[in-house]
Amino acid sequence: MATTYDAFRDLDRVASALFDTRRGPRRMPMDLYRDGDHYVLTADLPGIDPGSVDIDVDGQLLTIRAERTLPSGEGVKWITREREAASFLRQLNLGQGVDTERISARYDNGVLSVQIPVSEKAKPRKVAVETTDASAREVTPVES
Repeated sequence: MATTYDAFRDLDRVASALFDTRRGPRRMPMDLYRDGDHYVLTADLPGIDPGSVDIDVDGQLLTIRAERTLPSGEGVKWITREREAASFLRQLNLGQGVDTERISARYDNGVLSVQIPVSEKAKPRKVAVETTDASAREVTPVES
């Protein structure tokens, strides 16, 4: 396989390395939305070994960590190496309206999906309206 030298690609790679001030874990692109009685968080983690994904809940803080490793060894000879081994980290404050005991996660085709249920106390509910009979001065609950 013949490879061609691209000076601009090398210059771009070097400039990115020099001017990239981020150190430590990379951020992962994510979406968050509410669907009925739960929130859904989706995060892009392409090329991540599912075994490296770690999700922790500490109080109301949700932390997602993941690692991307690249093949290495005595027989590996890189031709082009644009993807880097990296650590990914994302933290979210969940607030009080979620059920942290029932959070679940799934990783498919490079996308992590985290289901975060709304707590029973935070779900909308009907409140009974009571009336007072003026002659008896007793409170009578309204039947629904």
